Amino acid sequence: MSRQAAERQGRHGEAAAAWWLRLQGWRIVGRRVKTGRGEVDLVARRGRTLTFVEVKTRGTQEALDLAIDEQRLRRVVDAAHALLPRYGKGAEEVRIDVILLRPWRLPVHLRNVWHG
Repeated sequence: MSRQAAERQGRHGEAAAAWWLRLQGWRIVGRRVKTGRGEVDLVARRGRTLTFVEVKTRGTQEALDLAIDEQRLRRVVDAAHALLPRYGKGAEEVRIDVILLRPWRLPVHLRNVWHG
């Protein structure tokens, strides 16, 4: 897959994940938020819960199984720490979530994946 096609697939996946979260009652407060430490695909809030969301879109389950690992997750965690002053006011629970997407399947929402 070309870099442009992968970028397009990623943007479509992030848009689908944002809609999925909205249907679950979340409000999207940030998209593709970059820091010096990394990027967070989505920042969402529901009540006093704030979540930093990594979105992975792949064509097969096998590819999704390899899409997220500790190193990739660590970049999201580092970026979330940098973004907490901007988005965390009033949050009682802050977590890292992952949403996995593949064609013709409902999104898989992995909640609170980082316990470090």
